[in-house]
Amino acid sequence: MSCQTGNIGRVFHALGDPTRRAIVEKLSEGPISVSQLTQPLDITLAAVLQHLQVLEESGLVRTEKIGRVRTCSIEPGGLSAAEKWIRDRRTLWERRLDRLGELLAESGEE
Repeated sequence: MSCQTGNIGRVFHALGDPTRRAIVEKLSEGPISVSQLTQPLDITLAAVLQHLQVLEESGLVRTEKIGRVRTCSIEPGGLSAAEKWIRDRRTLWERRLDRLGELLAESGEE
């Protein structure tokens, strides 16, 4: 498995969980402390930390500890690998569908 494929797998795994998607959604509004993330999710601090670890390992989120406060933010390039993977598949299928349309048009002319 290539490094890029592994990263895509980690990104999709991370986004496969509804709690982690909620965390990403919340962080898309701006940086926030871990304790602030815990409140609307109605889960324990330990559970939030586990979800953040998965999100960090996937490259979607980064955390920084300043003093006693750990702040989380979106990693700007985190979705790039998944976006490229989806775009490549979309391009491939669009080409195939275009070719199918051409073949059907040709067979209709006969």
